Amino acid sequence: MTFSFMSASHNTHNHTTMFSRLGERAAPPTIARLMAMALETPGLLSLAAGFTDNATLPVDFVGEAWRALCADAVASNNEFLQYGTNQGRVTLRRLIAERISRADRLGSDGSLSERDVFITNGSQQALYLAMQVLCDPGDVVLVDRPSYFVFLEMLRGLGIEARSLPIDAGNRIDTVALGKLLDDLREEGRRVRAVYFVSYFCNPSARCLDEAEKNGIAETLAARGMFIPVIEDAAYRELYFENEYSARSVLALPAWKPFPKLYTATLTKPFATGLKVGYGACTDEAWRGRMLHVKGHHDFGSANFGQAIMEHALAGKNYERQLARLRPAYQAKMLALHGALIAAGLRECGWKWVEPTGGLYIWLEAPHGLDTGMDSAFCHACIEAGVLYVPGDLCFGDSPEKNFIRLSFGVLGLADLEEAARRFASVAKQF
Repeated sequence: MTFSFMSASHNTHNHTTMFSRLGERAAPPTIARLMAMALETPGLLSLAAGFTDNATLPVDFVGEAWRALCADAVASNNEFLQYGTNQGRVTLRRLIAERISRADRLGSDGSLSERDVFITNGSQQALYLAMQVLCDPGDVVLVDRPSYFVFLEMLRGLGIEARSLPIDAGNRIDTVALGKLLDDLREEGRRVRAVYFVSYFCNPSARCLDEAEKNGIAETLAARGMFIPVIEDAAYRELYFENEYSARSVLALPAWKPFPKLYTATLTKPFATGLKVGYGACTDEAWRGRMLHVKGHHDFGSANFGQAIMEHALAGKNYERQLARLRPAYQAKMLALHGALIAAGLRECGWKWVEPTGGLYIWLEAPHGLDTGMDSAFCHACIEAGVLYVPGDLCFGDSPEKNFIRLSFGVLGLADLEEAARRFASVAKQF
């Protein structure tokens, strides 16, 4: 028997690589394009990417955790530098479960345990895992309006259609319109596989969903026998400025009790983003198990060292101390940007926005008819003036609105935020 192999030289011919349907759909993330523009344009002040504040990063607390881990290295057999488990460190998962249970005022019969929690490489991985095991191309996921644009891009990459939860004139969930949407989708034979919303100081709008709105979604679905999985993204829940938003999550609301539930969040936006420690808390054993199966194929365990650092911070008081630093710092930054936009006369030009009470973003509404999209004349004029933003049309699951903008105040200093606002307003006055 003889075998014939193609020589290495033949690989230089112009053969076309054949990709899967997932590979064919793959496109560069918009956030990468925005970051590249910021890096490649000298003097550009970026209000785009949701980076956190460098000056308040917890170098001291991370150093303290490292020293404590090293001091216990012999007793621990250096385990914090070894591979971890697929689901994550047990103590860290227990601390997270206890923290969520306190925030949601769960009783002893409803409290989470470490079994419900799994650790991920940022909360984005938990969202990706959820979609991978729930949806096939062509399926529908309901999303808030507006919604987290990185999640929306992920859905498109997976071939999943996002449909917006309808809102009324007051930007609250419109359950009557939601019922009609669900009936129409059913009539069309579409499979609605999940509902997703960012409920605390939303990225991008900084708005919160109250319990009545969350319950209204559940009741509208339940009335149609649609007990589909719900994903509540609480990435910004702890980044309030003065007062915690009092609404409980779907984990605690009776209206959501019959539904499979996944609560996702991150420890790194409120602590140190470079550690990339996110998590999911899932009440449905079968769903959680399948996500963990797929996660094992991804990485067979999120980075153990970063988890050990976060475990130390949560077990002591350093996580709370870091939040105590961040909240007034981000409030000061928000006020600097908000105040500079007002002082520069942006509202007199017909622009609207609500002053946030938490999170990292200001959501601007431009006068009707002004196109602020990535390739618009307005966007190019802003870049030429030295300021960058996230176009709001990226943040809509369907029927995108072109006259919205997301501004992030996380990374720039106070003086740069004020200058960025002046540059932005100068362009707005031209349009």
